[in-house]
Amino acid sequence: MAFVVTENCIRCKYTDCVSVCPVDCFYEGPNFLVIHPDECIDCALCEPECPAQAIFSEDELPAGQEHFIELNAELADEWPNISEQKDPLPDAEKWDGVEGKFQYLER
Repeated sequence: MAFVVTENCIRCKYTDCVSVCPVDCFYEGPNFLVIHPDECIDCALCEPECPAQAIFSEDELPAGQEHFIELNAELADEWPNISEQKDPLPDAEKWDGVEGKFQYLER
């Protein structure tokens, strides 16, 4: 069972999670990160590192976030791998916790 990046990552894109991943299973888009489900080893190191609390185990996803399972898989096959921590987006703090951000996802 893999971990999944959910909606609160959109427009924040903190990468603290990337720095602790032992298998480099994160992929980076313009304003969102995803986890490749076939590469994730379910080590759970990333979940507590996310300042936006946007990472969950597949079986513990909050209600309404289930579609992010498929979205993570899809985008991980399209986006480049990220293996080092970067600065978050400039207005990440402003967007952290804002609901309804899916409309802002840039592919």
